[in-house]
Amino acid sequence: MFKVGDFVTRKSDSNDILFRITSINGDVASLSGVDVRLYASSNVNDLILNNVDRSLDRDLDITNKFSSSLNLDRDNYFYLPGVVVHIDSDSFYIKRSIKFYNNMDVKAYTFLMKESEMASQITSILNKYKPDILVITGHDALLKDKTYENSGNFIDTVLKAREYEKSQEKLIIIAGACQSDYESLIRAGANFASSPKRTNIHALDPAIIASSISLSPKNKEIDLMNVLKKTKYGTDGVGGIITNGTMYVGFPR
Repeated sequence: MFKVGDFVTRKSDSNDILFRITSINGDVASLSGVDVRLYASSNVNDLILNNVDRSLDRDLDITNKFSSSLNLDRDNYFYLPGVVVHIDSDSFYIKRSIKFYNNMDVKAYTFLMKESEMASQITSILNKYKPDILVITGHDALLKDKTYENSGNFIDTVLKAREYEKSQEKLIIIAGACQSDYESLIRAGANFASSPKRTNIHALDPAIIASSISLSPKNKEIDLMNVLKKTKYGTDGVGGIITNGTMYVGFPR
């Protein structure tokens, strides 16, 4: 009945989260959230087929809302947004993030790799691309035994990135995914992290934070609460520290 790539919901979750089936082993399906950065598994008897994926429409709504919140005087000034390196473990999410960055005219170098590989790769990536902003994300979960699926991998990657650049003003790090260990990520050196209330976060939340910083003037502090409110679940899903933007503003255009 079900096959890899199908979009489904779970009856036990009141069908409130849309998933993609990534693999099927007997009666158990492995699932990846379409809009939330969440891995799950389910007996196929708990699933309902829902092959109407409107994620692109929802992403367009998010893009339009984000774009309308920008206040850039394009008539007189020119802008050099901060450069982003975005490392993600999910090809579906990273394609959506690339489209978001392109729509915002933010230069972003994106890399697809497993969470367990990120720490070993991060130094060479930073040395080559020298970004202003680093996004470290993918999938995570707070498990029943109170351990985390991938927070440890994200923390190790943040620590490695901080060996490369200790200053949280010169390299702004955004780290974590659904239900990640927020406090430990902040202690490791992330400027922004998920998830203060161990909630899910939207697929585009890391890109939204990165773009907000990239498009904020370098000589001004960001409006922290305003930036966090742009994410799906606000301060329940993402928190961080006040920092300056990374965009140079020039005149005349």
